[in-house]
Amino acid sequence: MTFNLDRIVPWGRSFEEYVRMFSLTEPDLQSRILGCGDGPAAFNASLTRRGGQVVSVDPIYRFTAEEIQQRIDDTFVEVVEQTRKNRDSFLWDQIGSVDELGQLRMAAMQTFLEDYQEGRNNGRYRAAELPTLPFREQSFDLALCSHLLFLYSDHLDRDFHLASIRELCRVAKEVRIFPLMDLKGSPSRHLDSVIATLLNQDFAVERDEVPYEFQKGGNRMLRVTPPK
Repeated sequence: MTFNLDRIVPWGRSFEEYVRMFSLTEPDLQSRILGCGDGPAAFNASLTRRGGQVVSVDPIYRFTAEEIQQRIDDTFVEVVEQTRKNRDSFLWDQIGSVDELGQLRMAAMQTFLEDYQEGRNNGRYRAAELPTLPFREQSFDLALCSHLLFLYSDHLDRDFHLASIRELCRVAKEVRIFPLMDLKGSPSRHLDSVIATLLNQDFAVERDEVPYEFQKGGNRMLRVTPPK
């Protein structure tokens, strides 16, 4: 299937948001990290500046910085306005307003764009997507999947979720997925079934509360480790 840039809406999160979304400790940040579905997030650029080891994968990385910038420009105002219309679905204690959110997201995406070409040249940004990743077994200590699995439960079925989590566990010693809610703000329809299947296959699975909640009720991540 051909991946078209006009299918996606770029919306990058900051390094600080990643730390809170995934309860990342300093030892975590010093490990070998895979970011799956990172899009135009600032995490890779910011962690690299800190001396970290991180690779991000996303189909959007097939495109140039100029093409991604244009897509951001084409969609940014609409996304901000949609958030404004649905502002009651979010908590505004850590991010004070819709305008502040827009500034935060744009700053994160600009950090990404400034780093993108260099990062792509040295292999930190790889064009790839679940459920098949171009890495050898246990290439990473930690895989982070942000705002993809479970969030798009209306578009990605249970089998896709299971195949994707197994693949993440193939390439990483531990997997963390955030959030566990769908786009409507409800717990993912696939979550309980996916957890039950993984536990039955001897994966270790935990639902952990994290110090981040923007979408109301969205303050938990899934932590999965492969069978011993």
